[in-house]
This record gives sequence, C-alpha cells and structure tokens, in this order.
Amino acid sequence: MKIAIVGTGYVGLVTGTCFAEMGIDVTCIDIDSKKIEKLRQGIIPIYEPGLEELVRKNIARGRLVFETELAAVVREVEVVFSAVGTPPGDDGAADLRQVLEVARTIGRSIDRYVLVVTKSTVPVGTAGKVCAAIGRELSVRGLDVDFDVASNPEFLKEGSAVDDFMRPDRIVVGVDSDRARTIMERLYRPFTLNGHPVLFMDVASAEMAKYAANAMLAIRISFMNEVAGLCEIVGADVNQVRRAIGADPRIGSKFLYAGCGYGGSCFPKDVKALYNTAREKGFRMRVVEATEETNEQQKKILFEKFQAHFDGDIAGRTVALWGLSFKPETDDMREAPSLAIITELLAAECKVRVYDPILTVERAPCPVEGMECCSDKYEAAEGADALLLVTEWKEFRMPDWARLREAMKQPVVIDGRNIYDGNALREDGFSYCGIGVK
Repeated sequence: MKIAIVGTGYVGLVTGTCFAEMGIDVTCIDIDSKKIEKLRQGIIPIYEPGLEELVRKNIARGRLVFETELAAVVREVEVVFSAVGTPPGDDGAADLRQVLEVARTIGRSIDRYVLVVTKSTVPVGTAGKVCAAIGRELSVRGLDVDFDVASNPEFLKEGSAVDDFMRPDRIVVGVDSDRARTIMERLYRPFTLNGHPVLFMDVASAEMAKYAANAMLAIRISFMNEVAGLCEIVGADVNQVRRAIGADPRIGSKFLYAGCGYGGSCFPKDVKALYNTAREKGFRMRVVEATEETNEQQKKILFEKFQAHFDGDIAGRTVALWGLSFKPETDDMREAPSLAIITELLAAECKVRVYDPILTVERAPCPVEGMECCSDKYEAAEGADALLLVTEWKEFRMPDWARLREAMKQPVVIDGRNIYDGNALREDGFSYCGIGVK
C-alpha cells in the first residue's frame, strides 16, 4: 500500500514514520522546502524520543520519502492523510485554511479513487467542508471521480508519541462508506494484531471524539488545581486527596496531579475550539470554558507564591527556573506555563536564569528575550533568591541539595509539580512551597 501524509509537523511526521516502520510506502509532503531537505538527510525539526532513529532507518530502506508537491504524488497513492496545522484564530476557533487548501489540491489532481483522511484535529463538520472543496475542484475540471473523506484523529502524547502510535490504546476511525472502512482496516491491520482496537464510527462522532477526550483531560487537571487551592486554605494535602479519589475505579488516578497549569499544542487549542464550536451552534459549554479560565490563572501561581514569600519585595531578585517545555521529553513551548511565569518575573524587574535539558542545552538562543539561559541546573541556581520548578524532567527529581543550597543566595524552593518532599527539604534548611500541600 502507498500513502501520502501532507504536513510534516508533529502529527504528520510521527504518523508517516510509524506507518513506514510497518512496511507501508509513505511519502511525506510539506511546502517548506528547507524542512524537506533536512528531513531527507534524517534531520527532524522536533525533539521526540526515538523518532529520529526511525526516520533515518526508513529513509535508508526506501519506505519513507519526502516531497514538496502533493499534486505530483496524489495520483500514485491510495490514501492521503491531511495532517496540516489547525491553529486557533483570534476568536479561538480552529483555522481550517490549510486543511481546505489540501482538499482543493487533491480535487485539482486526482483522476481515480482516493481516500482522504483528516488526521489534524478539526471541528465537527470539517469532513463535509473537505468533501465539498474536492467536489468543486472536480466540477471545474468536468470530472466525476469517486473519493471518500474519513476522520482518523490522533491521540499521541508528546514525549511518547512513537510508542503511542505503535501500541495505541484505541484507534478511532470515522467513515461513511464500506470502501473507506475496508481500506482503513487494511491500513491498521498491523496495529490490531496485538489486540489494539479500531473503533469505527460515523465521521462526525470521530471528529468530536478528539476534542471531547482532550477537554475531559484538561477538565481533570483544572479541577485538581482548584482543589489544591482550597486545600491550601483549609490545611489539607492535595496529594492525599488525589490518592483517595484516584482509588475510586469510577475516577481513576490519571490526570489528577495538581501543578502550575497545562500547555502544549493540544489542550489549550482544543478546549478553545470545542467551546467555540458550541457557541457557533448557540450552545454554552460552561464547564469547558471555566477549565480554560482556571488554567490561565494557574499558570501564574508560581509567580504569586514567589511574590508572597518575599511580601512583594521582588524587584531586582534573581530567580532560577527549571524547565521551559510544557511537559518533559519534548521541546514544545507552545502555551507553556513557563512563558507566563517568565513574563511576570521580567515585568517585576527580576533577573531570570533558566535551564531546560533540551531548550537551553549548550547555551542555545534563549526562547524568551530578557532571560539568561544556563548550561546546567546548578548554574541556573547560582546566586538565586528562589528556585522555581516548572517542568518535571527526570534530571530534576534528585538534585544534589547540598550543592544547590551552597549555590543559592537564599534556599527557597517553589515546586510547581509537587515532586519534592517538602518536610525533608525543610529539615535540610530550605524554605519549601508546593501546590496544595502542607
């Protein structure tokens, strides 16, 4: 089977590479010629564990190729995956311009049946718009060519995307024809041999499933952050509360960790897009809207705790910040809590020294103007009045506390992910503050 993947961003590159690993001939397409040239050399534009090795292996074996022109490829493949970006517009709604341009290009190019699969996260009803765009272009050409449009949303977690694709907990496929279903069954058969389920449904339900899943996870995070806030007021410990409610099989323990807010390319964008879709239909999703409001406020919690510790006297103080990416094992800073924290610190005339295992290694250019990037975590802590733990990278879990206390001007630790034992740190002479813990 030969397939094409349009878009070599996070979703497209992982999807194309993993399909190639299963023996499928894959052509990945992107209009960015410089990116394509680097990909042909096995140089990938993102940090994702295990991905670069798979890209290079499948290039060498001839199963993975990279091109810039969809029109030249579409006649040679059976399936075209659209994995282009759908960034939020000014109003928060998903921007479908790239999705529809892919559809128009397909309509201008096909001369035989092709299955068009939307992999990007798109609002309900997008498949209909894609179908109409292809149909209009065929009409202009005076052709009557069969095609189908399916939905196959991704459920990849940055930092473990390759494993998620190879061993998915579920594969969601929305189809409206038996022919499309048969093709998708063939395509995903290698992944179902180990019992991973393919959930077939109508296209609209598949489109909704991705948004609903991300919104539910975001709701759990924001809920626990609000619980943590109340815990601090009443003297409870959010970690003990989490253990108690997570033991309930109706709830489970995942995504119940309090912290300094979520970020990334999915949750913030998808939450906004979901409630905007509802508003367009005259419906309010109040819980989803409140989830975003809570998260935006939570991103400021570490700054507020730092400010409170010094009774507002923070101008000119030096702050060490560990972690820039929105989560470990990725270089993605989109909507990262670190951005909100750094912005507040710089506005308050603080000196900000940061270290991230990927984003500041070897003194790479600083992602935010005005802060100082350091080569390791101890350098960042030199002369600091406080240390803020923002991203829970593994190398931050067990630092040399004696060395850290010696390096810091004041031994203040503000733990944005509750990964440290506050009582033990206090016994070692540190002032410790977590999220919703004593």
